Amino acid sequence: MKYQVKETKYLTEAEIKHILELWDISAWNTMKSSYFRSFFKDSEFHFLMDMDESILAIMRVNFDFTLQIADTGYSFAEAVGLVSAHKKKGYGTALVKHFKENVTQRNLETIGFCHADLRSFYEKCDIEILHDKAKMIKESIGSEWVNSEDDDILIFHTSQKRKELLNQLSVQNNAYLMNKE
Repeated sequence: MKYQVKETKYLTEAEIKHILELWDISAWNTMKSSYFRSFFKDSEFHFLMDMDESILAIMRVNFDFTLQIADTGYSFAEAVGLVSAHKKKGYGTALVKHFKENVTQRNLETIGFCHADLRSFYEKCDIEILHDKAKMIKESIGSEWVNSEDDDILIFHTSQKRKELLNQLSVQNNAYLMNKE
């Protein structure tokens, strides 16, 4: 197995097609490569590949992600779109471990989100979890601010100060998602 990181502009047509198949989001299934590259221009992709260069697992990093907490904007790299091509083979776990090492070496402030039912997976991957803190993040939907659908914030790599800020989120101290793809 091989760990690989690619900027969006360097993805091949076959890789884009495979990514879209793995993500299986109906609104994106017919997305053309040129639109994909434009839509995900502020991203990079992390792969676990087999010896034939087939994708075993994928994760995307969104660099267009800012949370406003108490009138201050905090930019993070957001880890999203983790999918394994084959369930229960350990590919997702292996990719998350490589990913965490990568963002730590690069000192890249990186968080992610998950639903409560995925906690055990991320615990197995040794990812720190801020339980029930994602619900304290408000997202703009039309003219309203609504709570995030996720439960937890995943800490892949971030400073102690930022981790404490995220851990202090509450009903009285919400964060607001400022950038949206």
